[in-house]
Amino acid sequence: MSSSDIFIGETIGTAVLILLGGGVCAAVTFKRSKAYEAGWVAIAFGWGFAVLTGAYLAGGVSGAHLNPAVTIGLAIEGGTKWSDVPLYLGSQLLGAMIGAVLVWATYYGQFRAHLTDPEVLAAQPDDDGLVDQKAAPKAGPTLGVFSTGPEIRNVVQNLITEIIATVVLVLAILTQGLNDGGNGLGTLGALITALVVVSIGLSLGGPTGYAINPVRDLGPRIVHALLPLPNKGGSDWSYAWIPVAGPLIGGAIAGGLYNIAFK
Repeated sequence: MSSSDIFIGETIGTAVLILLGGGVCAAVTFKRSKAYEAGWVAIAFGWGFAVLTGAYLAGGVSGAHLNPAVTIGLAIEGGTKWSDVPLYLGSQLLGAMIGAVLVWATYYGQFRAHLTDPEVLAAQPDDDGLVDQKAAPKAGPTLGVFSTGPEIRNVVQNLITEIIATVVLVLAILTQGLNDGGNGLGTLGALITALVVVSIGLSLGGPTGYAINPVRDLGPRIVHALLPLPNKGGSDWSYAWIPVAGPLIGGAIAGGLYNIAFK
């Protein structure tokens, strides 16, 4: 693959992944959306189909890593040159930011309605974590459209959860190459990966929202910090390192495990 193939494939594929994945989060979050309160199952399948679409778009161009954890796992396994890793990671981050901006553009009216809704603003928790309906308005819950956050804030548990979930994802991707006499699954691999993402979301996503992809979280979080959204609140940078470090560690572990157990 040429450098231009990697850049184009990873940028466009990751942008579509985040557009569709962030889009389902927006659809479920906003009261003025037809999918309002559709629930966790809709989010899990929405992200799975987002992976499927992005992977089909980029598969024949860049190999459709779309995820630094996958890139690191493949580099450790030997399927990707280490010299190509920076280009993969930079393209993925750019694509994730583009996808997040497209989510904002698509749901522009819903963002404005949500973040100026008195009921939404008044229902946000105070600094002590309690909701006070008489308190001054707090920021609406839009960060969840862009990035993940834990239900219980425990650094060790949150990090371990992201590591475990990412190991499952990257191992499932790496072991596809063992099928069909070592020829892999071809285009069917994108569907299998998408279903694995759905499974992870349903089974392991409850504690942290399952980033399992550093740029899926970091790129949109940067966009959230930069967008001119009224009453948007903070971008929770104190937590932001966990959905970056956890998946990267998980991808490296998966690559190592593959070399030990499957080669």
